[in-house]
Amino acid sequence: MKIYPVGGAVRDRLMNRKPHDTDYVVVGATPEQMLKAGYKQAGKHFPVFINPKNACEYALARKEIKTGPKHTDFEFVFDASVTLEEDAKRRDFTCNALILDEESGIIIDFHNGRNDIEQKILRHIDSEHFVEDPLRILRMCRFCAQLDFTPADETLQLTTQMVNEGMLEHLSCERIWQEIFKALQTERFDKFIATARQCGALKALLPEVDKLFATPERTDYHPEGNSGEHVLLCLKNAAEQPALVKFAILLHDVGKIMTPTHILPSHHGHDVAGLPLIRDICSRLKIPHAFRDFALLACQNHMKLHLVRNMRPGTLVDFAETVAKSDEILENFLSVCRADFFGRKRDIPLNERQNLYDDIAYLKTAAQILKSIKPADMPHFEELPKDKTFAERFRNFKIDVLNSQLKKK
Repeated sequence: MKIYPVGGAVRDRLMNRKPHDTDYVVVGATPEQMLKAGYKQAGKHFPVFINPKNACEYALARKEIKTGPKHTDFEFVFDASVTLEEDAKRRDFTCNALILDEESGIIIDFHNGRNDIEQKILRHIDSEHFVEDPLRILRMCRFCAQLDFTPADETLQLTTQMVNEGMLEHLSCERIWQEIFKALQTERFDKFIATARQCGALKALLPEVDKLFATPERTDYHPEGNSGEHVLLCLKNAAEQPALVKFAILLHDVGKIMTPTHILPSHHGHDVAGLPLIRDICSRLKIPHAFRDFALLACQNHMKLHLVRNMRPGTLVDFAETVAKSDEILENFLSVCRADFFGRKRDIPLNERQNLYDDIAYLKTAAQILKSIKPADMPHFEELPKDKTFAERFRNFKIDVLNSQLKKK
């Protein structure tokens, strides 16, 4: 029996990145030997074992035999005769097939993965094995985002063929969302979307977003020319934002595919038009409700920030309480607005930037004032009837207090 660190941990070591975890491949062992050595089997029919000392995964070297169209339809050959090279061949990309011999310090590289890492290229290993798992289409897109790599021409061609043959239809919504969510946590989620568009996966899974790239924008305001490129620029400007924010940015302008453009597109009403589309997307892909709800909030309200200083007090109360239900929601909403503002392929004049900063400061001030107002602050609070009219009385009180305090500032 011999144990080797393998895959992402070895790749990250070469890239001077901190690995999230380390996986191991075990050569020359049987399941019985692993159990006898104290490892815990992760599944009844899968040759992966957990080391209770470090909680890492140790997989027996294996070969895979495809048995059906789903990405889980495999039989495994994992007897002690399977070699390290045979195990490496069934992996997805060259950069993920590196193996470290800890005794010698030598990195074993059967597929020239080190060179691909240096060139920042994501290249599949074996076409026959690669096409057996449709999830690898999305893994290609995700690794391009995670590693900031570019797919090799032959890999992009192969994944495009897989998409055209309808292989993504064999993936469950849960696995699709899992890959999207992992990509959302990278700093280059824009590259996930761009790569998915290149191979056709975006059109297959998120046709609404794909249509944005054929939706024109006013070039005096958006020299990038179309709504899809604007979304990519927004995502680049939100590189360090949480996944929730980036998901909302992805969908914040999706309503533009439904609005008339005429000669000079204004996309008036795209904020409202986007709401049913977002609901459909989230229902279709079974996206968590927290992501759906924030995406709806951002879509419906992102166009209102620049109006905030001219809102009537009642409108301002409703708007501020919608986007500032908590400090976290407010900061996330403002992150979407900032990304939307800066996601343009042109220099933004200082006066426009200052207007944005002033709008943000005004909204934050209003939200802070509203947060400080309590029902007990109302005149004659104890004598007021606590019936269905109370909520409206309290809202009117907040309007008066907010209006009064904003005038003082």
